[in-house]
Amino acid sequence: MSEEVFLLPDVGEGLVEAEIVTWKVAVGDVVTLNQPLVDIETAKATVELPSPYAGTVVALHGNVGDVMEVHKPLITFDVGGDATPVAKVAATPASQAEAESELIEQSPAAFGEGREAVLIGYGVANEEGVVTRKHRRAGRTGVAPTVAASSPTPATASAATPALAPRCTPPVRLYAKQHGVDLTTLAGTGRDGLITRDDVERALSGAPAAAPARGPAPSGPTTPSHFVGRDIDSWSTGAKEERIPVKGVLRSMSEAMVQSAFSAPHAAVWVRLDATKTMELLTSLKKQASLQDVRLSPLTIVAMALCDAARHYPGVNSSFDSAAGEVVVRRSVNLGIAADTPRGLIVPNIKGADQLDLVAMAQALNVLVDKARNGTTTPNEMIGTTLTITNVGPFGVDAAMPILPPGTGAILAIGQIAKAPWVVNDEVVVRQVCEIAMSFDHRQIDGALASRVLGHVAKFLEDPAAALIAG
Repeated sequence: MSEEVFLLPDVGEGLVEAEIVTWKVAVGDVVTLNQPLVDIETAKATVELPSPYAGTVVALHGNVGDVMEVHKPLITFDVGGDATPVAKVAATPASQAEAESELIEQSPAAFGEGREAVLIGYGVANEEGVVTRKHRRAGRTGVAPTVAASSPTPATASAATPALAPRCTPPVRLYAKQHGVDLTTLAGTGRDGLITRDDVERALSGAPAAAPARGPAPSGPTTPSHFVGRDIDSWSTGAKEERIPVKGVLRSMSEAMVQSAFSAPHAAVWVRLDATKTMELLTSLKKQASLQDVRLSPLTIVAMALCDAARHYPGVNSSFDSAAGEVVVRRSVNLGIAADTPRGLIVPNIKGADQLDLVAMAQALNVLVDKARNGTTTPNEMIGTTLTITNVGPFGVDAAMPILPPGTGAILAIGQIAKAPWVVNDEVVVRQVCEIAMSFDHRQIDGALASRVLGHVAKFLEDPAAALIAG
């Protein structure tokens, strides 16, 4: 038997761990090259890992829900001495990182005849081949237990949440302690289950406990709502206090926003504009037979406008490199789109968005948003953003001042487009009005540049047909 161990790859940009969501194979299964093995959830996205080997699954080195470290064993295969992986997984993280790097950099033709590229968008380690770890989860050392064919191990249950201390006032707690009464054995009769002095005295006298005081019946909405990437119980049916683990997309969002807020000095500009011609253009385009299968929206026009502004003012498409003491100006737009997904907020991007025409931009946006909502965003779509758009209009909001995604210089926020009074030729008429705002990194982008960029976007939206023709 010839065994090969598949190590968990770095599927993002410097990620150090991932949670096992779903196993798609079991011990004893015969798999082919590139067959889906497992879904993992990183801090950025849910990723499906295909097999780098053809052979038989000998062991799974983790259970659903386990958080695995990058470059630690994930699956062991029996390849029978015949199968050759596209990139041989070596025993050290450094050598695996080199192999993964080669996979990314080689073009399809570079693999040669009879070889097939693995579909995983692996990331790489640093220059020395050493994985940089920001932290290690408490209590996780070494490799996760192996699930072998001879002794399958069921998924381990999560640790029990510690019980909350009984609710009572400090004097009552002291009185109970002085008299040797265990508060955890008492049912409080006070408001919301509060243990009172009378409850303690009844316990001392041996009298039966009084019936807890009945509070008012729960009132309020009964429909669950969405919060930080999950559905939570309604106000009426949920617990009075709920704790949500900070992991996955939530942890990624919180860390990124704190990093950005405390490293880049934020400033903002905003403008109110007449978007009537944008809405009229969209209505006209949707009537074209050749565009029936294209989902066009105001976001499509806004994306075209921001890319056009970047071509005229490349400085807005920049980032501040503190370590090198340089401002990096890029003349290719990787357009990030803030997406509200069932898993939380993520910002995938469209590579080379400045090269797309209107139809191609609409198609790219729809694919990007659909993949984000379905949890199939690829690691490559989560890295390299240069400019970002966040659309708060669908929530009925007029404007927003968003925080910059780390490593970017500006983010544009779009408010709702709604009918409002507007002055045209000294007359007040009803127009489709919208407010847009842009947050920017004031280290390299000053107010004058930001204002010019936002003014360019506003002018584009006020007459998009003319702007699109002008190119």
